[in-house]
Amino acid sequence: MPEITLPVDVGRTTGSRSSGRLRAAGKIPAVIYGHGAEPVSVAVDGRALRLALTTEAGLNALLALQVDGTSHLTVARDIQRDPVRGTVIHVDFQIVRRDEVIAAEVPVNLVGEPVELHRADGVVDHQLFTLTVHATPGRIPNDIEIDISGLLVGDTIRVGDIDLPEGVTTDVDPEGPVVVGQPPQVSDEDLVTEADAEAAVALEAEEADADAQAGAETVAEGGDAGNEG
Repeated sequence: MPEITLPVDVGRTTGSRSSGRLRAAGKIPAVIYGHGAEPVSVAVDGRALRLALTTEAGLNALLALQVDGTSHLTVARDIQRDPVRGTVIHVDFQIVRRDEVIAAEVPVNLVGEPVELHRADGVVDHQLFTLTVHATPGRIPNDIEIDISGLLVGDTIRVGDIDLPEGVTTDVDPEGPVVVGQPPQVSDEDLVTEADAEAAVALEAEEADADAQAGAETVAEGGDAGNEG
């Protein structure tokens, strides 16, 4: 995986006011840390960072940060976003080496059309959307594709069924479900709410009482007719 060169500004002033001014100028406050180095507060161009993290590698892109003439190979960690706008407001960059194994979250994508499942009115239940893998930075896959074209009702594809690339491992439970072929789902029209169920029980009770009362009146009328005779 080739790294993406990303220039940064060093010597930024820390604090909420200074960070606010940086963001207003299109810069993102950040910190570079790792491998025993003292954390360095920096600022990175917001547009350049956005472009770097929207390649095929996504958030696992290798970033070569240029700091005072020195290049640091890093990955973006702990990306903080504005809770309302969703924009990036701070990033921690972790220094890595090409020969060390690191952990990364990789997207799990489903490919293929489960024709037989759809013919049976089944539903694709995608349960695992990212998988934590371990590999050297250059071996981390952009994504993991799961072929569901042969998925049938009742089938489950588990973590242990995933064919990971060479040099890539995971310690996620191999029995954990990734995708399940669910049977036909109940429609909204078929669903009975708790209130509807209680109303139905009450109606049945009223009908039973009415039947019992009608039966009692019939018996009483029969007795009166006998007395008259």
